[in-house]
Amino acid sequence: MDTIMIELMQPKALQLLHDLEALHIIKLHHTKSDKKVRLSEKYRGILSKKDGKDLNGHINQMRNEWNNS
Repeated sequence: MDTIMIELMQPKALQLLHDLEALHIIKLHHTKSDKKVRLSEKYRGILSKKDGKDLNGHINQMRNEWNNS
């Protein structure tokens, strides 16, 4: 059998899926939803401190140029 992932667009869709499971048409496999990870946590440690400071300097320079135009 094929396994697919479904994104529910309406709250009532889950009940429909449960009804289909009760009729033994489908089998639901419940997984824990991914916890949203903050970008600062996701990318922590990717850049060296020097590269991070250089990047922040470049970003600040671009913001200043944007604000002055």
